[in-house]
Amino acid sequence: MKIYKNANLNKKYHKGVIAIGNFDGIHLGHQKVINEARKKAKSKKLPFGIITFEPVPVMYFNSKIKNHRINSLEQKKIQLKKLKLDFLIIIKFNKIFSSLTAEKFIEEIIYNKTKCSFLYVSKNFKFGYKRKGNIQTLKKYEKLYNFKCLIIRPYKKNKKIISSTLIRKKIINGKIREANTLLNREWNIKGKVIKGRQLGRKIGFPTCNLQLNDYIVPRNGVYAVKVKGSNFNKKGIANVGFRPTFNGKKLLLETNIFGIDKNLYNKEIDISFKKFIRREKKFKDLEHLKKQIKIDIKKAK
Repeated sequence: MKIYKNANLNKKYHKGVIAIGNFDGIHLGHQKVINEARKKAKSKKLPFGIITFEPVPVMYFNSKIKNHRINSLEQKKIQLKKLKLDFLIIIKFNKIFSSLTAEKFIEEIIYNKTKCSFLYVSKNFKFGYKRKGNIQTLKKYEKLYNFKCLIIRPYKKNKKIISSTLIRKKIINGKIREANTLLNREWNIKGKVIKGRQLGRKIGFPTCNLQLNDYIVPRNGVYAVKVKGSNFNKKGIANVGFRPTFNGKKLLLETNIFGIDKNLYNKEIDISFKKFIRREKKFKDLEHLKKQIKIDIKKAK
């Protein structure tokens, strides 16, 4: 998969099949759009790729939105590569790009840069300055710019449309198993281990601490997880929250990895969430906390 950080696509990928979207999470709905587009490319023997945006537009327009992403850009690249793309175009969403009208977007990006033959979008796709462009806008310019716009109907599960918004709600409410079903994989957070107050080590349960950065914040509490490092793949238990027993002030993801008791500072680890075990709570003393952690570990295992 060739990655372009602008829309200057190599001519060998011109006249191909392209799907456009934010694709935050690469959930089952996204996978449906991508799979349909890939099938078309295969049947027509054309190159196939995706156009996506960075940062996520809603975070660009509203600086108050901090914890929003289901997956990071790096995770998105990895997940898209598995879907057998020929190329990925990552458009920098900034002031200049956000001021581009829908018509200019079609002319400058869709036509001048990619000259695509088939364009796949979801039914509710909006684009261009103030999101004035829609399906009808694309259809209007099909003949002029020699492309065919194909709309994929929303993918439903249990009569609900699968969307990134729905999955964020599931994660926020601690419904990790449901979120994982909609993602068709385990939701995971990737990051570098930072040095904390070493409180876990002092009570006999050492943890690896990660900051959540732009990730959506799951329901505060304890989770059964799986943790991958450069040379290990272990089960574990994680706490998302503020550590009220220790009067913590900073939101952290703390993970006790089963079978590993060594310093992992500055190492990158990948934490996959499997199941919500219990909400975070304040214990009256360390003995009660330690007793509960032992129960949590037993449940997680």
